[in-house]
Amino acid sequence: MITLSGTPVLETERLILRAPQASDYAVFAQFFTTDRARFVGGPIEAPQAWRAFGHLIGHWVMRGYGFFVFADRATGKPLGSAGPWCPEGWPEPEIGWTVWDPQAEGRGLASEAALATRAWAYGQLGWTTAISLIAAENDRSQTLARRMGAVPEREAEVMGKPCVIWRHPSADTLADGGMEAYA
Repeated sequence: MITLSGTPVLETERLILRAPQASDYAVFAQFFTTDRARFVGGPIEAPQAWRAFGHLIGHWVMRGYGFFVFADRATGKPLGSAGPWCPEGWPEPEIGWTVWDPQAEGRGLASEAALATRAWAYGQLGWTTAISLIAAENDRSQTLARRMGAVPEREAEVMGKPCVIWRHPSADTLADGGMEAYA
């Protein structure tokens, strides 16, 4: 199997966070071709999902960081993605998350992954703050952002879509810069 070289692996109590792999595409595409993806650019057809998955991988190459795939620590099954993100046209660096597998919803896994990746961005990338772009109708992501200490800052439009910019606490206001979130 070919993988992105030099990408870190993070571990939390229940998750392994790693670079995207070709074998993740099936779960990714299954998510993006359904209405569950409506807040992150979907639903889209399989050819567009293929290109979007390439974007996920390419961000690591272009920026040196990107979304980690979070996988079940016990089984290795990919469940979603979370991490630092700032493609061309973004207002500023973001911490994002998406749960691909519907059975992973409501279990705190996205929160665990997002906290670990935010801590990594603050600690390893030197970010001092971050945003999350969340659709006004996306109650679940708003709840997660609140749980992470983020607050709504302002309305915006990104890639022609309205959203709310949520501001995360700065690294210096978090204990250990938030590094306690991952082992």
